Amino acid sequence: MSLLTYSGITTKVRAMQSRLLSEEQFHEMAGLEDVRSAADYLKQLPTYAEIFAGVDDSNLHRGHIEQLLTLSEYRDFAKLYRFSNLPQRRFLDLYFMHYEINIIKRILRHVMGHQEAVLDLSMFQEFFDRHSNIDLPALAQSENLEDFLSRLKGSPYYEFLSELASRETCTMFDLEMNLDLFYFRTQWKVKNKMLSREERHALEQCFGCRLDLLNIQWIYRARHYYHLSPSDIYALLIPVNYKLKPDQIRHLAESADNEEFFSVLRETFYWKFQKGEITGKPDIETLYHQICNQIYANAGRRYPYSVAILDSYLYSKELELQKIITTLEGIRYRLDAGEIIALVEKQ
Repeated sequence: MSLLTYSGITTKVRAMQSRLLSEEQFHEMAGLEDVRSAADYLKQLPTYAEIFAGVDDSNLHRGHIEQLLTLSEYRDFAKLYRFSNLPQRRFLDLYFMHYEINIIKRILRHVMGHQEAVLDLSMFQEFFDRHSNIDLPALAQSENLEDFLSRLKGSPYYEFLSELASRETCTMFDLEMNLDLFYFRTQWKVKNKMLSREERHALEQCFGCRLDLLNIQWIYRARHYYHLSPSDIYALLIPVNYKLKPDQIRHLAESADNEEFFSVLRETFYWKFQKGEITGKPDIETLYHQICNQIYANAGRRYPYSVAILDSYLYSKELELQKIITTLEGIRYRLDAGEIIALVEKQ
């Protein structure tokens, strides 16, 4: 049944995967002399030719390029959506919340930063009109937090964001963190109602591991940068355990120092995924990306006739855009090609 249901979309995904940038292409782009040359390089690639076609070179500043790359991601999602059957679309509708929350956070940062210029998101209007009930242009014109929240009425985000905003101690970090928590709780809960047992098993391997890794990352950041108490750390965690055991979470959160933290981390399921022999204290964000990249790639190969193939591709596309932006920033700051590739490989 899975083979018949997914043969068409799997073929479509594999064709799109073949257009993702190779390591060699990232090396070539990293060696270019300026951002305009890098943009010209992207224009020659089938995946980005249409997006960059007709763009005035004078408009190729960082913000505009990032918008074009994001539009490319949305268009890939739309292609998959059009090609999908009803069960596959239910998964993609669930996945869309990731894009919706990202755009909400972007507007929220603009509002909380008290920036006077109206945030121009018109490039994404058609995409959001098809998949979202939020009035994106109205939300982008919000002048303050109260105005922003009022324009979210009727959405699933309004109630908990309004409750948070009413607290005197509410910060931007609190709002973004709770948007993320809402997304992860919803994904983990709803998948059981939407997917078959086989598909849940495939998706849980990606999503469950990612939740565990985010918890590990947040524990480290909460301890290392914010010096939070264990009780405060527990309040920030995603309430899901996959391969990370409750006692391991407790030992990580209550570790006396970084040496003890990494000693506990080495005993978890995830340490085996790290590349090479790591001594001392590894970069926790690099470790997160290394493990996620392997898990998503493995899931796409292992379960090609399930929603894992969609999830794996969309993850790979987002990763590619992050690498392109890192490469462009490296070129902008005149780093040499070796330094740029080192930064790209951390993602």
